[in-house]
Amino acid sequence: MRRPTPKTAALLVTALAFHVDTLLYCLLVPLLPRYARELDLNQTQVSLLFASYAVALLAATFPLARLTDRYGRRGPMLWGLAGLAFTTLAFALSRSYAVLLVARALQGIAGAATWLPGMALLADHFPKEERGRAMGTAFAGANLGLLLGPPLSGFLDQHVGPMAPFQVGIALVVLDALGRAFLLSDGEHVPEAPIPWGRLFRNRVVMVFAGAMALGSAVWTLLEAALPLNLAQRFGLGSRDIGLAFGAMALAHTLSSPFMGRLSDRIGRARVLRIGLAASVVLMPLPALLPSPWTVGLAMMALGFNASFLLSPCSPAVADQVERMDSQSFASGFSILNIAYSVGMALGPLLSGPIIDVLGFGGALAVVGAASGLFLFATRGINT
Repeated sequence: MRRPTPKTAALLVTALAFHVDTLLYCLLVPLLPRYARELDLNQTQVSLLFASYAVALLAATFPLARLTDRYGRRGPMLWGLAGLAFTTLAFALSRSYAVLLVARALQGIAGAATWLPGMALLADHFPKEERGRAMGTAFAGANLGLLLGPPLSGFLDQHVGPMAPFQVGIALVVLDALGRAFLLSDGEHVPEAPIPWGRLFRNRVVMVFAGAMALGSAVWTLLEAALPLNLAQRFGLGSRDIGLAFGAMALAHTLSSPFMGRLSDRIGRARVLRIGLAASVVLMPLPALLPSPWTVGLAMMALGFNASFLLSPCSPAVADQVERMDSQSFASGFSILNIAYSVGMALGPLLSGPIIDVLGFGGALAVVGAASGLFLFATRGINT
């Protein structure tokens, strides 16, 4: 059997790593009622369980970026895999809330050790004109994990047994381990002194695309936090139909992500972003305005498609800027996107509540659409 080329191997390993990491992150979601019942957890404890992932991810991002740029991509990805295996076993075997809390935090660190070197690996192997397609394909692997994780976990837990989701998780970790151990190399990366943070934060293009990343993740989490209640109140939808609506959005994002990445290779990162921002002005209010569940579902698909316009060009744009600085400190650049994405995830639900209380659900979506339109002005003069 022929060994894949270094470029193909880097893409396969990274897409699989992102898929497994995201799927394992989502495995816990349908199991929360059982954990809450067995461990007598209150809502605050459940919230802390989820918050521990984000806090650990944020804390680990900058140090792991520096380690990845200084010593190479392969080592951190293998460390992250070991952490992922440990956390999966901990969730499967533990009946202690404290252990679950620590395991969830370690899962956040393992996530940073997967995403930062994975994106840097793609930037090392793929030139500028191919980078968007490669990164979009890797994101599609992650989105597939987001799409499959919760229903797979719920089905296995209900029809096979409580250990079944984690047994599948361990099997996926083993498959991921084979890929990372035998196909992964540092490729063309030459360890170097990482680029100073100041140069990255002073780069206007990097900061604009970081802002776009934060906006895109905030839109997604705002919809996750607010739309289910709205659909239940307006149309009397249950959890299955609400899940289908979000599944449609995730599926559209998954299928379109590689194409938007490739489009950014051809027409430019900024142009693709501008299309997404302009479309958001029109698309964002639609879920609150449309009169039936199926039309809302179509709007959700359109929003998922549009999310690829907003998110897919961000990583290749930052990689291009790092390269223009005569550096290979790609992980350091991506760490800024990582932080921006996490901030957007936090701000979306946090700000949506007060805005909805004052303006209503439709008003809140209109505000987000208007903010997207205003963000267009930040892209003026950027031609990357």
